[in-house]
Amino acid sequence: MQLGGIRISTEERERRITNRLCLYCGSAGHFVTSCPVKGQSSSVSGGLLVSATTPVSPSRSCTTLSVHLRWTGSSASCSALIDSGAEGCFMDETWAREHDIPLRQLKEPTALFALDGSPLPRIQRETLPLTLTVSGNHSETISFLIFRSPFTPVVLGHPWLVCHNPSINWSSNSILSWNVSCHVKCLMSAIPPVSSVSSSQEEPGDLTGVPEEYHDLRTVFSRSRATSLPPHRSYDCSIDLLPGTTPPRGRLYSLSAPERKALEDYLSVALDAGTIVPSSSPAGAGFFFVKKKDGSLRPCIDYRGLNDITVKNRYPLPLMSSAFEILQGARFFTKLDLRNAYHLVRIREGDEWKTAFNTPLGHFEYRVLPFGLANAPAVFQALVNDVLRDMLNIFVFVYLDDILIFSPSLQIHVQHVRRVLQRLLENCLFVKAEKCTFHASSVTFLGSVISAEGIKMDPAKVQAVIDWPVPKSRVELQRFLGFANFYRRFIRNFGQVAAPLTALTSVKTCFRWSVSAQGAFDLLKNRFTSAPILVTPDVSRQFVVEVDASEVGVGAILSQRSLSDDKVHPCAYFSHRLSPSERNYDVGNRELLAIRLALGEWRQWLEGATVPFVVWTDHRNLEYIRSAKRLNARQARWALFFARFEFVISYRPGSKNTKPDALSRLFSSSVASTDPEGILPEGRVVGLTVWGIERQVKQALTQTPSPRACPRNLLFVPVPTRLAVLQWAHSAKLAGHPGVRGTLASIRQRFWWPTREHDTRRFVAACSVCAQTKSGNNPPAGRLRPLPIPSRPWSHIALDFVTGLPSSAGKTVILTVVDRFSKAAHFIPLAKLPSAKETAQIIIENVFRIHGLPSDVVSDRGPQFTSQFWREFCRLIGASVSLSSGFHPQSNGQAERANQTIGRILRSLSFRNPASWSEQLPWAEYAHNSLPSSATGLSPFQSSLGYQPPLFSSQFAESSVPSAQAFVQRCERTWKRVRSALCRYRAQTVRAANKRRTKSPRYCRGQRVWLSTQNLPLKTASRKLTPRFIGPFRISQVINPVAVRLLLLPRYLRRVHPVFHVSCVKPVLRAPARLPPPPPPHPCRGRTYLQGP
Repeated sequence: MQLGGIRISTEERERRITNRLCLYCGSAGHFVTSCPVKGQSSSVSGGLLVSATTPVSPSRSCTTLSVHLRWTGSSASCSALIDSGAEGCFMDETWAREHDIPLRQLKEPTALFALDGSPLPRIQRETLPLTLTVSGNHSETISFLIFRSPFTPVVLGHPWLVCHNPSINWSSNSILSWNVSCHVKCLMSAIPPVSSVSSSQEEPGDLTGVPEEYHDLRTVFSRSRATSLPPHRSYDCSIDLLPGTTPPRGRLYSLSAPERKALEDYLSVALDAGTIVPSSSPAGAGFFFVKKKDGSLRPCIDYRGLNDITVKNRYPLPLMSSAFEILQGARFFTKLDLRNAYHLVRIREGDEWKTAFNTPLGHFEYRVLPFGLANAPAVFQALVNDVLRDMLNIFVFVYLDDILIFSPSLQIHVQHVRRVLQRLLENCLFVKAEKCTFHASSVTFLGSVISAEGIKMDPAKVQAVIDWPVPKSRVELQRFLGFANFYRRFIRNFGQVAAPLTALTSVKTCFRWSVSAQGAFDLLKNRFTSAPILVTPDVSRQFVVEVDASEVGVGAILSQRSLSDDKVHPCAYFSHRLSPSERNYDVGNRELLAIRLALGEWRQWLEGATVPFVVWTDHRNLEYIRSAKRLNARQARWALFFARFEFVISYRPGSKNTKPDALSRLFSSSVASTDPEGILPEGRVVGLTVWGIERQVKQALTQTPSPRACPRNLLFVPVPTRLAVLQWAHSAKLAGHPGVRGTLASIRQRFWWPTREHDTRRFVAACSVCAQTKSGNNPPAGRLRPLPIPSRPWSHIALDFVTGLPSSAGKTVILTVVDRFSKAAHFIPLAKLPSAKETAQIIIENVFRIHGLPSDVVSDRGPQFTSQFWREFCRLIGASVSLSSGFHPQSNGQAERANQTIGRILRSLSFRNPASWSEQLPWAEYAHNSLPSSATGLSPFQSSLGYQPPLFSSQFAESSVPSAQAFVQRCERTWKRVRSALCRYRAQTVRAANKRRTKSPRYCRGQRVWLSTQNLPLKTASRKLTPRFIGPFRISQVINPVAVRLLLLPRYLRRVHPVFHVSCVKPVLRAPARLPPPPPPHPCRGRTYLQGP
């Protein structure tokens, strides 16, 4: 078919037919089928699209692409025939009509001819502009000519091929690359934005540090493009399971309020981007959050169970050793780092359900490769290798998401970098500009330094040994020689080289570092960091990682068995000084940190190892860490990192794990020891102990003369040494932290200064050890602060539970409800402690329906009353919630008092048969409400109802019904009497209570206080030896003069409420600065004695 090959008018066509002339050339003597002119021209410009005589059948070999069409309100997918002989783009008329594609009339019909010149029906219509997407990443707006073609819905002809100039893989029917102009227009519009922001508002790529030569390819550096959903490709990640296995169902983790908010944000962004979708999968991994160093939350999914049953993808990762030859002659290097690497790979269709994860907000599954899957490195390596296959080992070297480009000249290098960036953009792979290096003469890549001179070892691999400090003691020297002893077989004449150092380890010689010792020390370090000891890592053979952690650092050694001598040689050393927070880790977490840091340091070798490597540790519990069911937040974050590696943790006793142990203790000399060691064995100390404090004071007196007021038999203490004297008399081991009297008694024996007594009291009061270990004899702090007096009955109520009762008719608990105005009470028997919802229903049925709704509810901090349901319930009925402060039940004193009263009455009524208490409870309530209250002088019945019910039937007497007005007046008089009595009683109670209390200090927000451990549920070996106070903690809120809220550590918040009465805390007094450590021992009369502080 030829579009517009020969155009003739209608009149000319009729003339030729009438005169029996050729329709093609207009000559006589032949027809169009045998026209010689047609044969010549068709060989030049005639292109076959769908021949009129030989139609294309589905079985015929042809090139088709999968395309997607979008128009207003609808879309559809179909196959498109690629035909370079067609002079336009066509759409089948029937297919267009079936899909309701909008059409329009052409201004002038277009003639259509087949290759043989025979005329075909004229084209009179075309589609409105449609959005055509090819291969999932190429989009444009195009109109198709409508033509009847029953064999293919869409034909893309020669003009389309010329416009886009695609490189086509004819065997796989796929497009490898596009024209450069497509990167700005077609490829950009094919990728949907992350949010609803239009393409014109899209943020530009980050070009920080990017040379100007690549600014036209800014899209490849785009952040937003990297978060969009990539297309399906041949290297989608498959998740094949071992025969007879199914993905396990993980646990559903509970989330805090901030975590739930972070989950909502994460799901919203991921659903909008299309990277996850709701799922009905039978699988479901656990989903939780861990905190990053900056405090933000990182989502984590526990895919350990899925990884255990996944068939491993053994796609090889490249060897750095193979790069030696291909880098010959290279002088310029560029290193690229891919952004959001794993999320640029789709999960294979049909395998998405295996990635499902559980959250409190629903069940979801991934459409892209999530972090934590075992095959992620191999799949991603295969992707990048396929994308850059025609460039690999020519001017490109790829290791996962790190790409190295190398060239002999800068001009060629720019071309190479452009080709790589264009290819990445064509395949929806994006680059992180801030982590790239362009046009460098040397780069650090995979643990090696690459330059025009070749590949050299990265000095960081052996920095831990190069920076080994000079030993300052015999112990530190023995540690170094113990490390060296493991490699003595690789060092010629080791004994002779190490002789100056070995001589210093003898106890018979004085430890003096000499020039010869320094030379031997430097020579051994040089031998450790050079061949034949150090070997080049080979990922095709098994690695051994030895780790250890001390109180001050972690150390690790990467080793391999050499093929030359079949002995284990080190590949790299590593050491790391622990930060103050890391030194607070327990032993297990410190050892696990050593593994985490070592694997991160040598990721480029261990992640691509073809054989699972072994990790040796002297902490046996870590052998089971990879199968642990419950992990803390820190371990969960590390477990997500460990999922990228295949390794086995093996226990090795500490006596055999001395090499990494030596590296972990490199920093011990720079960290102050917390446990002082004895200088001499106890049996060697003879004679009296000589304290150096007197000599210290006498030295200070040489610059400050004694005043005349100083007694002759005492030493005057100048200001600079007073703190040392106070610490000697109070904080020394032999002093034992006495009180003010004891400390003064010790000072008065030898020392004097004018403010001696005042300074001693301040010092003892500010001693943090005494504050934590001693309990004062002072009355409790905090004046009595009674609750406000109600204005009417049952407007303010108090609630509490009585537990620990024997079962009586199925009841074991009593709910006490007290009216704080009349002191009336209801005692409701229950089968068990109710929930918050059940408590609300019980009160409605037994209290509110009789007395109406209250305006205030007082209770303790039981789970029923601190729940969100209870707070919302009280808000809806218009009642405020008043909770007692922590470990201070006096805040709910009326309910506590009612519980004591009902307990006393029940003991009297049912002491012979305790199981009958539920039968006696109504009579006990009647008795309680009939007895006069000491606060009001009236019974609860009189205070609330205005009359006293009879105790016996003989008290009933005939009487007329009083009028309503008289009844109301009598109630008002009674309530006024009750309120006046309550005011008098409260004043008496406050005066009596405050006689046994002291005025509390005035606290402010941010102030530090000690917290009493009297009521805290601490887990200690001995309660008698537990500190009386812990902390200090800061005050986050002063609720009222007798209650404060503290900023507690997370381990306390799980068991203790942070609001406390002021009697449970005491302020931290400002303490003087700490003194320097005690002076060393000094000789006295030819012998060496210990000095005191």
